[in-house]
Amino acid sequence: MESVAEPLHMDPFPEQSREEDAGAVFVLESKGTWWHAGFHLTTAIVGPTILTLPYAFRGLGWGLGFLCLTTMGLVTFYSYYLMSKVLDHCEKAGRRHIRFRELAADVLGSGWMFYFVIVIQGSINTGVGIGAILLGGECLQIMYSNIFPDGSLKLYEFIAMVTAVMIILSQLPTFHSLRHINLVSLLLSLGYTFLVVGACIHAGTSKNPPPRDYSLETSESARVFSAFTSISIIAAIFGNGILPEIQATVAPPATGKMVKGLLMCYAVIVVTFYSASVAGYWVFGNKSNSNILKSLMPDEGPSLAPTWVLGLAIIFVLLQLFAIGLVYSQVAYEIMETQSADVNQGLFSRRNLIPRIVLRTLYMIFCGFMAAMLPFFGDINGIVGAIGFIPLDFILPMLLYNMTYKPPRSSFTYWINISIIIVFTGAGLMGTFSSIRKLILDAYKFKLFSSDVVD
Repeated sequence: MESVAEPLHMDPFPEQSREEDAGAVFVLESKGTWWHAGFHLTTAIVGPTILTLPYAFRGLGWGLGFLCLTTMGLVTFYSYYLMSKVLDHCEKAGRRHIRFRELAADVLGSGWMFYFVIVIQGSINTGVGIGAILLGGECLQIMYSNIFPDGSLKLYEFIAMVTAVMIILSQLPTFHSLRHINLVSLLLSLGYTFLVVGACIHAGTSKNPPPRDYSLETSESARVFSAFTSISIIAAIFGNGILPEIQATVAPPATGKMVKGLLMCYAVIVVTFYSASVAGYWVFGNKSNSNILKSLMPDEGPSLAPTWVLGLAIIFVLLQLFAIGLVYSQVAYEIMETQSADVNQGLFSRRNLIPRIVLRTLYMIFCGFMAAMLPFFGDINGIVGAIGFIPLDFILPMLLYNMTYKPPRSSFTYWINISIIIVFTGAGLMGTFSSIRKLILDAYKFKLFSSDVVD
């Protein structure tokens, strides 16, 4: 039997102090149900990045591709399950944690861990916010260029349009207030996945299907680097890094509710991830683009599927990107609200409303500016994913579980957790190195405020 460790220290983040914490009271208000948590979690994980999966398979091949996709799915589900158990245990012990950084600092008993998680979370969340705006601008540009082939609008102008919409949506005051948006986001992810899969089947069974080649790189070293880059891509796609903040939105007691939300999320993951991977890689093989929609809409020649199908898929992607940008902004908003808001005033009082509008608008303008300035952000995001998602989603949950429940060193659970920590620490280091290598190789393509996104 696994023994449960009793808390050896007082809660460094007591409930009484949270009553004066505007970030906790306002942004992370706990009113949701397990299915609301499932909507939030699905939006955080199942996004347009799944259209990158055929590209990830290109560096792994069929066998390793399926193995890595399945392994990442099982490990992340297990990881999130363990973290929800640690959060449930702390809540039962009278120490309910609503922030990843507080949970890590409390369980590991290290002050620096609090700031380590803030930095990693901040990098991930800002990176996803920038990436969502960039990809949203690219979606608008694709639709515009198909309607007006000789149009004069540039990518940064579409990015400005997306940023303007994000500024308006960002004024929704709480994480819980996104629950209906995130339900729509879940449906949108299913919608564009089915549309893209249908488009791939149409292209693959047409009279002139794309030539298929599933061979890997000829150079052994290039194959190794491509494989680790692909592993980093899949790890980043499964990552979210904000599970404690999502669980914080659930009305107490939260015990057991997050597991139901996880099951909902992973049901959607199984449907979307595998179908997009198989259909895209089957049709395009090692010529798969980093966004399978681009493979279906080549620069030269006609589209490989009906235009209305691809157009509708792009609209669904664009709409979901707004939800993703909002979800990953909540940690930044919570930090802002903690520092700027007065919990004794109303949520919509002038005292709190004006700072909220100003700070969230400035944050979105910053993300939009970075997206316009760095349209090669995909390469940078690969590094952020390797450095950020792997520690938060593949390493810390196992460490937190072992420290909280203290399973015997002879137990299967203990060694599974240690093995995952070791394997994914190595994968994270190699993925970081591979992503930096790709960044250097692509450097000649980089141009500030370019109208072309670097794959």
